[in-house]
Amino acid sequence: MTSPLHRPAATANLDEAIGFTIPGRNARGRIVRLGPLLDVILSAHDYPAPIARILSEALVLAALLGSLLKEEEGQLTIQAQTEAGIIDLLVVDYKDGELRGYVRFDHERLSQLPSHRDLFALFGKGYLAITFDHPASEERYQGIVPLEGSSLAEAAQNYFIQSEQLPSVIRLAVNDTGHVAGGILVQHLPEGEEGRDRLHTRLDDPEWEHVRILAETIKGHELTDPELPLEGALWRLFHEEDTRVLNAVPLAKGCRCNFDYIRSVIGRFAAAERADMVDEDGFISVDCEFCSRVFPISLDDFKE
Repeated sequence: MTSPLHRPAATANLDEAIGFTIPGRNARGRIVRLGPLLDVILSAHDYPAPIARILSEALVLAALLGSLLKEEEGQLTIQAQTEAGIIDLLVVDYKDGELRGYVRFDHERLSQLPSHRDLFALFGKGYLAITFDHPASEERYQGIVPLEGSSLAEAAQNYFIQSEQLPSVIRLAVNDTGHVAGGILVQHLPEGEEGRDRLHTRLDDPEWEHVRILAETIKGHELTDPELPLEGALWRLFHEEDTRVLNAVPLAKGCRCNFDYIRSVIGRFAAAERADMVDEDGFISVDCEFCSRVFPISLDDFKE
């Protein structure tokens, strides 16, 4: 369901993703702002500020890309992995409006880093993998590109250009308090339709150039200002265009770990293998890095 873009009332938008299209310019996009959801996810670990910032940006990116999925149970996963970086693993995913994320990093090396804003300083040499899972059609699409650029947003833009031949503008921002993060994704659609041969897109297409220039004028504080409605930010960018706004997608924390699921996974092992997993307390203890919870499972739980 779409509606014309109009000057919105002064209502806040937090933990939402809003889609939009500009049919006359063959473009589509998403705009996202995270607030309380961000605090809930980050509170699972005592992340230092630089790590919390990069995870916040990654969660916004996952919301931008994941909200493009049209089928239920579809999942978007973003993974950044490095060979010798301070951050050696970053994983976030999106499924049906639910987000989760985790970062593994070297505390000691981080404390010695003079600048925390440089992407290469945090990750070193690595790669960015973006995976779309479509369970209804049993299809999985994954693109992998080098983790390059001065920011996570620039690395993601490189992904779309190199892996999907889809010209894109991505902007990610976190406010000074670290409690609000936002982002915008704008893409050029080949010949005005989704699903056509993406090789027909051109970086120098005049329609795309017009939209790109407008999109790149957005400021970080506009993305993170909780007093500025998301439609208000779009109005500032595209009010002179025939812009259509899609229904908002509410966002929430979603860690899919639970006792029954973990027991079913452990139950796939042979009884002798399960016995070898038991710790000195008599349990098979399974950690969930996403929510920082430990699930103690007894061998008696498998007697059923």
